[in-house]
This record gives sequence, C-alpha cells and structure tokens, in this order.
Amino acid sequence: MRLAVWVSVRAGIFVGLFSLGAAHAAIWPDFDTVRVQHRASEVRVLAYDGQLVQRVRHDYTKRQGDWVPLARISIALQHAVIRSEDQRFYEHAGVDWQAIAAAAWITLTRQPSRGASTLSMQLVALLDADLRRKASGRSLAEKFDQAMAARELEQTWTKAQILEAYLNRVAFRGELVGVDALARVMFQKQPSGLNAREAALAAVLLRGPNAPAMLLTQRSCALLREMGRAHECRGLHDFVMVALGRTAAPRHGAPGLAPHFSRLVLAQAGVQAGASPDGALHTSLDRDLQKFTLQSVNQHIRLLDRSGVTDAAVLVLDNRSGAVRAYVGSSGLLSAAAEVDHARALRQAGSTLKPFLYAMALGEQRLTAASLLNDSPLGLEGGGGLYVPQNYDKRYSGWVSVRTALASSLNIPAIRTLMMVRPDALAQRLIQSGLPLAHSGDYYGFSLALGSADVTLLSLTNAYRTLARGGRYATVRFGAQDQDDQAGEQIYTPQAAWVIGDILSDRQARARTFGLDSPLSTPFWSAVKTGTSKDMRDNWSLGWSQDYTVGVWVGNSAGASMRDVSGVSGAGPIWHDVMVYLHRTRRSVQMPEPEGLSYARVSYAKGLEPARMEVFIGDTAQADFSPFDAEGGQGGLQIAEPVDGTILALDPDIPVSHQRMRLRAIDISARTAALAHWYLDGEPYAQAGQVDWQPVAGQHIIELRDESGIVLDRVKIQVRGSHGYGAG
Repeated sequence: MRLAVWVSVRAGIFVGLFSLGAAHAAIWPDFDTVRVQHRASEVRVLAYDGQLVQRVRHDYTKRQGDWVPLARISIALQHAVIRSEDQRFYEHAGVDWQAIAAAAWITLTRQPSRGASTLSMQLVALLDADLRRKASGRSLAEKFDQAMAARELEQTWTKAQILEAYLNRVAFRGELVGVDALARVMFQKQPSGLNAREAALAAVLLRGPNAPAMLLTQRSCALLREMGRAHECRGLHDFVMVALGRTAAPRHGAPGLAPHFSRLVLAQAGVQAGASPDGALHTSLDRDLQKFTLQSVNQHIRLLDRSGVTDAAVLVLDNRSGAVRAYVGSSGLLSAAAEVDHARALRQAGSTLKPFLYAMALGEQRLTAASLLNDSPLGLEGGGGLYVPQNYDKRYSGWVSVRTALASSLNIPAIRTLMMVRPDALAQRLIQSGLPLAHSGDYYGFSLALGSADVTLLSLTNAYRTLARGGRYATVRFGAQDQDDQAGEQIYTPQAAWVIGDILSDRQARARTFGLDSPLSTPFWSAVKTGTSKDMRDNWSLGWSQDYTVGVWVGNSAGASMRDVSGVSGAGPIWHDVMVYLHRTRRSVQMPEPEGLSYARVSYAKGLEPARMEVFIGDTAQADFSPFDAEGGQGGLQIAEPVDGTILALDPDIPVSHQRMRLRAIDISARTAALAHWYLDGEPYAQAGQVDWQPVAGQHIIELRDESGIVLDRVKIQVRGSHGYGAG
C-alpha cells in the first residue's frame, strides 16, 4: 500500500511539473528542416548528369546512411519497433503515462525494466544533445525536460514524421546509425526489404545496441512471438550471428565506380565546400564512360596476367574544358595495391616525353618534320661514365626524318635533338607543361629525351592535352559546373603543336616500329604516343582526338618488371578501346591548320624515304634532303662498333689469342657496309665491312677512311690488360 501511494505521489509530481513547464517548452524545428539538414557519414559523388558513381566516407565517428522516407521503410520494421519500444505510440501525445507509472512500480520492486520513454521522447533526445541520457543516468528534472520536449514536438509533427525521423536518427549497433546504414550493411539490402526476423533483431538492438548475441536472440524470439511469428525463432541464433558479423561490411548497393577520383575531389573540395544542398558532390565524370573504362581495364589486365602485369590507370580529359570524364586509379581486385591511386603515382615517363622535345625543336625552327637525323650508335660522356643509348629493338635505322623518328619512337634521334635543345631548356618547358620534375635538366642529362624523369599519369595526360589544344596549357577540372572552354597559357607554338599531332597520327610514319595495323590505329583521326620505361617497369599510351585526350598507364604498383610488354601490347589496347567508345557516335577530324604553315614536296637522296608532301613552319620549307645536309656535310660510312670511348678489359682466364673485338662499319641506312678501309693507330688494318681484331693493351685510335685516305669516322678506345690496367 505504501509503495502504491509513493508511486502515485511521484507520478503526480511529474504531471504537475509537466503542466507548469509546458508553457516554457522550446519551439522545435519543423520536420522538413530536420530532414534537409540530415547528413550521411558518406558523401555521394555524382556524375555530371546526377548519377551516383561512388560514396566516400568523411565522418568516422559514426556510420550514418541517407535519409529514407517512411514509405520506403519496411512495414515489418515499423511494427517491430513500435511493438518493442512504444506500444501506445499512436494513442499518446508524446508521453505514455501508463508506461511511466508501470516503470516507477517496476523500479521500486527491482524487476527488469523496458523503460517508459516513448519514441517521441527518444527522438527529442536524438535531436537535442542537452536532452540525451548521461552516463550517470537521468534525474527526475531531466526526465521532465525530455517529456516536455516530446509533448511540444507532437504538437507540430505528425506521428508519421516522428517515426520516420526516429528510424533515420537512432543508433542500432556499433557505428551503425539510422535504418539506411542498418539495412544496407548488416542485412545487405534496402530498408524496404527487411523481413520479420530482420525487423525483430533491429528492434531489440535499440534496447541493447551492444548486447551479446545470445541475449539478442532471446529478445528477438520473444518479440517475434508477440508479433505472432514464433516459427521465425527456428535457427534464429545462427541468423543473429551472421548479421552481427556484417556490422563492418561494405555498403550494399554502392556502385564503387571511382574510388580514387572521389577521394581526390573530396579532398580538394572539403566535406562542405563544393557539396550541393542535397549533400552530394557533383563532378565532371561520365558514369557510362567510367563503367566502360573499368571493364576494359579488367579485361586487358586479365589477358596480361602471364606477362606479370597487375595494375593500370586511365584518364580521359575533355580537351576544351579540362573536365575529367573518366578516372581509373587502379585495376581494383586485380591490383596488388588497389587503394593506391596509380593515376597520381610517380612513374618513369619513358618515350612519352619525346613529343614535347620535338615540339620545342620545331617551334624554335631548329628542325622541320622532314629534317634528317642519324639513328646510329652514339656514345656520350657523363658523370658516371659513357652513356650509350639504344633503341627499344636494339637496332638502328640510319638516316631518318624527324617525322619517322618521332612516330616510330627512335631513341638516338631524340638524343641528337636534345643535344640541340639542351636538357635544362627541355626540363623548364616540361615543368611549364605541368609535369612534376623534381630536378633540373642538368641532373637528368641527355637521358631526359628518353623519359628518365618521373611523372604522374594525371599530369602527363594533361600535358598531352596541351598539344591537343594547339600548345595552350590549362589545369585539369573536376566539377560538374566546369564545362566552359579554357583559355590557357601558350607553352608551345600553335604550328609546332599541330605538326606534332600530324606526325603522331601518321600510320605510315610509325609503321617502321609499330606496323600499319595496331591498337594505335583508329577509324577516325587521332594522335598517339607510347612509352616504356627502363626494365619494362612502366608502360604508357597517350593520345588525343578532336575532343578528348586519353592517357593509360600499365605496370605494377611495386615497380616489378613486366615480361614482353610494349606500348602496343600493354597500354595500347586499353587506349584504343576507350578512344573508340568515345567516338562511337561522333566524328573526330584533325584541327584546322594554324596560320604560318606551308606544304612542299620533299625527296630524299639514295631513297632513304619515299618522296612526299610535307608540312613546314614559317620559311623553313625545302625540297631535297640528304645526309650531307644533315650534319655539316659529313656522311658516308660510320663506325658502328666499337663506340667511341669504349673501355675494354682483357679476361685473364682466357688466352689473349682467343679474345677478339668486332669492328663494324655501317652505311647511311645503318646496314653493315660491303667494303670499308680500316686503320688502326694510323696504320692500314683491313678492308671489309666487318672484321675482328685481337685487342692489345693500351689506348687506340680506330679510323674509317675512303680510298683517297680521307678520314670518314674515328673512335678512341682503351684496352686494359689482364690485371685491369693498360700500358702507358
């Protein structure tokens, strides 16, 4: 009797306080304001047309999903939550007096309590931090404040709005907050698809978010019995264990098309900056193109598996606006480092820097597209010794035009061109083109012509876009609003950029190395350049059409060498796929010629190259080209072996009489000469295109002379004795 009186007095005091305090209740924001201000812990990254491409988490304090309208929340879940948390939800006005009285009695009798907080009372605590339960519990006054706030809320919100807001804001287990996160993570389905068993488990989680599996099983089964679904208790514990094991699983239904791009854009924009009122980040990406690019990468990396290739990156830029249309940072599950953004990783450039070198030489009118360059053995003195560059196929083509040298990616002509331009000047121009060179040109030396510098696919693709835009550099853009044309800064002359594009689109000119039919050929106008770094660690293919620039990198994140992979077989097929997809419904034609170009018919001495029409810049046009015009009148035979500056050590374990050095002369077409006059240290030695010589310790001068004794070519070599030292 005394307990009952105490309960009545306590409840009466609470009602009195509630009546007095109601007039002082705060005014709550309307439902629409709360809904609009809701922010998920993941930012939705959208393509330019509003399609979802990725979700990127930015809030690691909780894992809160999107706001889900009540109409898209499972009826089974709604019923289970009301049954478990607030059975008279539709009858009270925010406070359930019967539940309060029952809770007070249960507290006095020390029985297990289910609490007396209604859904409305719980919701106001979720919306107002001052009303939340503290670690020490709630005092009577704090409980009163919560009840008063709930009553005020019910005067302005409907029951449906309260239930919807509650299900979107309540914590379920661990870091899962809201029905969207709960359904898509723990149950791997949409909130509308939750069944009775899933709904029961979700409802009892509200009472004990971190309760052990056995207790959750017991509570779920009890709730299912109350709901008339007792048969769902069979096998329930196994179901609970599986569900709890997925609390950190990836989100169901997230497309995951552009993780690296999304993280990059989010980092640049910030969580709030650049985000639209709907909480999403609108970008320049083309969702369909992104999907196709991912498929192409997956297909070709699988085909290259036996060649030791695991990673790839692809970038597609709009030439006019600079907008990123596709961005693949890795090969995903096929990659050994899927989280690494290979589009922004520094890799050795290989031959991809040659177009910028030749653009400089053409723009400065040091060369024309028809000028001859000597593709023959070359030895250069460097700080670490003799630098002897070679072509990719380790063969030499003799005298070739600039058009052939660039289109066929010959190395020695590029070195000779850099000797004219100078490494430091090229390095400065590459930096102006946006490439992140870490050192001056003097550091790289002449190897810069062959791409010894480290670059990123992102910067390199945009540098190629500079050539596609007539030599005008502009930055890459990521936002959906970035659709207007960019002006940019003139880095290369329009004439030189146009000629480079004309060369890189010339199938005939690249046939010497790549053949007429390869992945570099497209059924529309396009210009393309491949590259392979030292030891086949990196493989590139970059090029442009009228509207787009596409860059592809293929390799391994750890830098391991590939086997028998070139630009044509590695990155080339992906580049071709993407280019063809981009132009499946649109044409691509060569850009109009800028002013300052002219055409002339050119011919070459001794049939070095077929006669053709060639394009010239300014007043550089001429009709006839021969090797004698190319290098101050020197021509004829040259020494291919040995290279000038060679140091040879005799092997002490092999008899000297059995050791030989080969002397080989080549003609202007880099073929072994039929006849040559060799002189050794000023004395006649032999008459043959190729001959062996038994080395003798010391320093020697080897010469080629014509029949009249005029020196055609000369090299100096040193032969060290069996102990490593030469005489004198």
